[in-house]
Amino acid sequence: MAMRWHDLLFAHWPVDPDAIRKTLPAGLELDLFDAKACVGVIPFRMSGVRARATPALPRLSAFCELNVRTYVRVLEKPGVYFYSLDAASRLAVATARRVFALRYLNATMSCQRDGDTIRYESRRTHRGTPPAHLRCAYRAMGEAFSTAPGTLEHWLTERYCLYAVRRTGTILRGEIDHQPWSLRRASCTFDSLDMTRLLDLDMQGPPASVMMSDRLDVVAWLPRRVGVSH
Repeated sequence: MAMRWHDLLFAHWPVDPDAIRKTLPAGLELDLFDAKACVGVIPFRMSGVRARATPALPRLSAFCELNVRTYVRVLEKPGVYFYSLDAASRLAVATARRVFALRYLNATMSCQRDGDTIRYESRRTHRGTPPAHLRCAYRAMGEAFSTAPGTLEHWLTERYCLYAVRRTGTILRGEIDHQPWSLRRASCTFDSLDMTRLLDLDMQGPPASVMMSDRLDVVAWLPRRVGVSH
């Protein structure tokens, strides 16, 4: 799949590693930075979503998405594990749940630019799941920068695969390809953030790390089996 990400916010909170380990499927090793774990809330919008070498279809290739994620390793390869991926496209939700085994959920969403500020709202509508609401505003501050290896910013963002676990216990890895992130410091305010509350993790107060990216072109490959949980 090829796609473009826009107006993406990286908001991260440090969380007790032992508390996060309890939330992970067997077979995924929690990845740490300076002995700390992180949970990220990542709102953004997508465009040009399509199978590679095919045209983007109007009204089907652009929609908002909101991810809640943490960081793991499998066979020493670092990647991302998603607790939830809310999306404003029923087709994308159905396809990703079936093909990528990811916890995509239907939601009504909006992403509006007000001058330099992005105003973002998501309300989960997926049948059989608890309601969850996010409303936030964020804006970039300062010049763009590239992350340096060994920094928290690099550790949080420069990850080129995702992991998912099927109900059978099969662990899948989906490779992701893109240029290194061009980031800017950002400010954000959350008026409502139920997505993390549902995880029953202690994430009080404002995020400890806030960054934003204006645009990134991405290719995501079909997932492959890398192991079985025990």
